[in-house]
Amino acid sequence: MRTPDTRSRAGLPDKDAMPSFACSCVITMIFCGTLAAASCAAQPLPNPVAPGDTLSPCPDSPNCVASGAEDEQHKIAPLTFAPPAAEAWQRLLEQVAKLPCTTIVSEKPGYLHVECRSKIFGFVDDLEFQLQAAQGLIAVRSASRTGYYDFGVNRRRVEALRAALRPAQASP
Repeated sequence: MRTPDTRSRAGLPDKDAMPSFACSCVITMIFCGTLAAASCAAQPLPNPVAPGDTLSPCPDSPNCVASGAEDEQHKIAPLTFAPPAAEAWQRLLEQVAKLPCTTIVSEKPGYLHVECRSKIFGFVDDLEFQLQAAQGLIAVRSASRTGYYDFGVNRRRVEALRAALRPAQASP
């Protein structure tokens, strides 16, 4: 029969339980390190969109939304505005600048590409806008660079921008 040692009487974990705690810590550190490395290894968009072109299509994975998508999983309405287009584009730039953890990568006349990073692991999403002034639209695409699911983050980001632009659009 085993007699309790001083550790268990003092409320400390049994020394036989210590290896499992150490293994849990190591596994957790490996998992977090792998996620961090994956977020750094993501490839940026190859080239910005040329005037007159359309934004890139979404991949088959559900971590992307685009106003040019045909399927319901990826489709999202473009941003709309009342003329003048220059004012609408400026309001968009102001709202994008307010997004947390966002960096402008490329800004050209009628085109904007920003990177949005997640707060904890730094995963990068590409957010693109293309002004279609004649139609009163701003085409939009938001896609995760890594992973398969985005848990609706890209769709919520675009809808939050749409909601932030509405009050400005409603004012005379």
